[in-house]
Amino acid sequence: MQRSRLWSFALAAAAGTIATVLACSPVQAAEQALHLTVDLSGAVPIVVAQAHQGVPHLLYANTTAGQISQIAQRFEMRGGGAGDSFGDWNDNKSTRYPGTLEYHGGHTVQSATEYMIYINTTTNGSCNSIASCWGDPAGFLHDLGRSRMIHITDQYVHAYDGDRYRVYPKPIMLTLTGLKPGTALMDSQIQEIVYEVTTGFGLPTGFHAIYNVFLPPGQDECQVAGTCYSPDVPAEFKYCAYHNASQFPNSALAIYTVEPYQDVSGCSVRPNTGNGQLVDSTDSVLSHETFETITDPNTVGNPPGYWPTGWWNEESNGLFGQEIGDECSFLAINPPPPAVPGPTSTVYFDPSRVNLNGHAYWIQPEYNNAAHACTTYPSGGDGWGNG
Repeated sequence: MQRSRLWSFALAAAAGTIATVLACSPVQAAEQALHLTVDLSGAVPIVVAQAHQGVPHLLYANTTAGQISQIAQRFEMRGGGAGDSFGDWNDNKSTRYPGTLEYHGGHTVQSATEYMIYINTTTNGSCNSIASCWGDPAGFLHDLGRSRMIHITDQYVHAYDGDRYRVYPKPIMLTLTGLKPGTALMDSQIQEIVYEVTTGFGLPTGFHAIYNVFLPPGQDECQVAGTCYSPDVPAEFKYCAYHNASQFPNSALAIYTVEPYQDVSGCSVRPNTGNGQLVDSTDSVLSHETFETITDPNTVGNPPGYWPTGWWNEESNGLFGQEIGDECSFLAINPPPPAVPGPTSTVYFDPSRVNLNGHAYWIQPEYNNAAHACTTYPSGGDGWGNG
C-alpha cells in the first residue's frame, strides 16, 4: 500500500521546549500543541493486548467492496449474547416506525471532552498543516457542541445542558516510528496510540472522554486483513471510518474514533458543497462518528454480551443493527465529467446544509426518534436556521 508523504513542522525553541504553531481552529490555535512519539516497532504493549476490545462499528465506503461487506455483515452480532438486548423491548408496540432506534441497556455519553489526535507518519509531504490535511475538525466540533443540532442526542442520553461536548484546547500531534513504509495501521495499534496518549499526558478515560484519531492522506488502516480503509487497494477498501471502545486491564475504558483521510472517492461528499470536498467530507464523517459514539459508545462486546449496548435499530426491516448516523447516510450518484475516463457514475455521500453556531456546514443529518425522521435539528424548524 502506498502512502503520501506528510509534513515537516516548523519548529521553534522556547524556554527549553520545542513548540509548533499550527493552523487550526480558534479554540486550539490559542494553545501550544502537545507532541508525542510512539514507537510501533515492538510488540503491542501487554496492557493493550490484554484489553477487552469492542467490535468496531464501521461507516461503510461507497465502493464495491464496501457494499458487499455491508450486505454480508452480521451487524456485529447485535443481540447475540446475554445482556446485549434487554433495554426497552416490550410487547406494547401498537405503532412502529421503521427507523426507530431502541435502547439496549448500555452506557451513553452525557457530556464529554473531545481530544484531537493528528498522526504524522511521514515527513516532507503533501500537506503541512491541520488545515491543509483535514480542514478544521476541532472548529467544527466546537460549533457542533454549541448548536441546536447536538440536542438531537438529548432524547437518547437524557441530558439537556448546552455546551456539554467540548474540544480539548490543545491538538495532539503524534509522530509514529517503527511503522514500515507502505504498511497499514491496525486497530490494535490505534488502541496503543490512545493508550500512550492518555498515559503520556495524564488525560482521562471513561465515558466523558472521546479520542478522535486523524490519519494523513495515503495512510491505510485495517480492522483485519482484507477489511480496510485502503483507497489504493480497491478489493480491500470497505470502510471510511469507525468508532470503538477498549477496556484495558487496569479498568480504564478508552472511547475513540478513527478518521482516515476522507477526500477520496468512496468516502467524500458530493462536489460543490459550500466549504469544499476536503472540509465537508471530513466534517460529515466526523459528525457521523460523534453522534454514534455519544448514543452507542460501546457498540458491542467481544464476546457478545460482555457489555450492553446503547441505541440502535432492532427491527428486521433492512435497518437492523444500524445506529443514529447509519440510517441517514444519504447518497448522491453523479456521472463523472465527460473528459474523465472511468466508471459511468460515482457515488458520494449527500450532506445537508446546516448552520452550527453561526457557521455553515454541509454534513449528514441524524436519526431523530422524536421526529421519526433524519433531521439536523432536535424538533421543529426547517433544518437550516438551527444554529
